[in-house]
Formats: sequence, structure tokens, C-alpha cells
Amino acid sequence: MREPQIVYEDDDLIVLDKLAGMVVNKAKTTKDKMTVEDWLEKKGINLDRHGIVHRLDKETSGLLLVAKTEEAMENLQKQFKDRQVEKVYWALVHGRMAPEEGIIDLPITRNPFNRKRFGVFVGGRKAVTKYRVLEYFDNFSLVEVRPKTGRTHQIRVHFKYRGCPLVADGLYAGRKTSNQDRRWCPRLFLQAKEITFLHPKTLKKMEFKLGLANDLQRVLNKLKKA
Repeated sequence: MREPQIVYEDDDLIVLDKLAGMVVNKAKTTKDKMTVEDWLEKKGINLDRHGIVHRLDKETSGLLLVAKTEEAMENLQKQFKDRQVEKVYWALVHGRMAPEEGIIDLPITRNPFNRKRFGVFVGGRKAVTKYRVLEYFDNFSLVEVRPKTGRTHQIRVHFKYRGCPLVADGLYAGRKTSNQDRRWCPRLFLQAKEITFLHPKTLKKMEFKLGLANDLQRVLNKLKKA
């Protein structure tokens, strides 16, 4: 089985490139599959009081931050809480996203009609997503996304609400659309490409960037040829 790649590591933290399809946290439903937590424990990192600082959805690939000490965990979690951490994602969405740049500020909470999903509902938690279109294709938009809050499924929910669900999103694009997408896009088109934060010990600015994953780059190449 393929494993996450270590982008950076020191005595205080690890920056990983998480694989699409890999669950971050252990649960009863993941006992037969290796999670990021399992992989870290196999590396000898004790997760009892420190560990994974934030989350990525199972189908989302890209940069994930892990604390190796309790002090680093507390510091990094505070940076997330204070919105000092900058994250950049790339997403491919259905339709022509308009305007080309904007901010989606809509509250999100768990969908009362389907507990596996989240949605925009009055009384939900504040959720803010900044975006800009990088490129238009016939019926799709490649979008750079900068979430200012960290709600579960935030990017997927906000773009669905705007009528531009993510490509191959089995939860929010609809089963028929998602199945059609997967004929030419193997998985959810969402990657955490950049992350910027302050080192928890030195307070030095840390910035990491990934190129687009190979499978997603092939999808873009198909669209450009078409």
C-alpha cells in the first residue's frame, strides 16, 4: 500500500502529503485499513496527547500538519483557532464560477435530514471561504480556494450551495453526476496545496507548497485537450 510522504520533519512537527482515500483518524469503521494515525504510530509517534493538528477529508489529498510534542500541539492548535494558519486548496468544480473572485460567507452545520452530510442552514457555525478562478473550461472551473474557517466539508458545501459542486464528489454532487465524473476523474478533485504557519518553537514563518497530484494533473490535461 502507498503511504503518505513526509514533506518536512523536525523535533516538533511533521508536514505530510496525505494520500487521497486515506482516512486521517482511527475509528471502528477503519479497523481493517491503515489510517494516518496508524501510520504515525508505526513510525513511533505517540498520539495520546499530541498528534494530528487539523483534518482533511478522506478523499482529499495534500498537506497535513502533525505535532510531535504536547507544546507544539497546543501552539499550532491556537494558531488555527486564531486564524493565523493560511491554507490554499485547488478544486475543480462544475459550471462557470462567477464572479471570478469572491468570498462565500454562509453558516454550516450538520444536515438534520442526512447526518453524513453538512449544509448551509440558519443557525449554523460561521464559515468563510475565499476563492478565485484560475482557469475556465467548457463546463468546469479550476478554482484556488482559501478557507478562512475550518468547518467540516466547508469547501464542498459552499461550492455546492453556489451551484458549482466539486467534480467527483459523491456526497454533494449527486450520485448520477459523481458516477459520470468518475469515468474521467478518478476521485474528488480537491487538494490541499499550500500551508503557512509559524514554527511553534522558533516562531519562524513556515511555508510549504505541493505541485498538483499526478492523477489530478492528468484530469486537467484531458480537459485542456478537449
